[in-house]
Amino acid sequence: MKCYEEEIFGPVLCVVKCETMDEAIEIINKNKYGNGAAIFTQSGATARRFEKNCHSGQLGVNVPIPVPLPMFSWSGNKASVLGQTSLYGKLGVEFWTQNKTITSLWRSEDALTSKADVAMPTHR
Repeated sequence: MKCYEEEIFGPVLCVVKCETMDEAIEIINKNKYGNGAAIFTQSGATARRFEKNCHSGQLGVNVPIPVPLPMFSWSGNKASVLGQTSLYGKLGVEFWTQNKTITSLWRSEDALTSKADVAMPTHR
């Protein structure tokens, strides 16, 4: 899939189907760009495993676009780096340090169901 092999900036929804969580994490981590990835789950343990094992700089848990709020600096990893020079002072150090920003949304009513919801969530 060409849009997964090149770094593009959206809005773009790129869905790659996998059989297992391990396969999904392997696909994410093998990509030379480390911009972002997202997971939708009702399991805190699954979300934590995703957060811990994915090497992308921006991860979303139960949010469709893992873009951090403005108070967070850019957090792409690997070949997903913007520019050739650093930013100013402390931000420059943070820019060239591999950070991981995790944005999560947990609703109490979601924890009560036992059926998997594979649809993209919308505002209710």
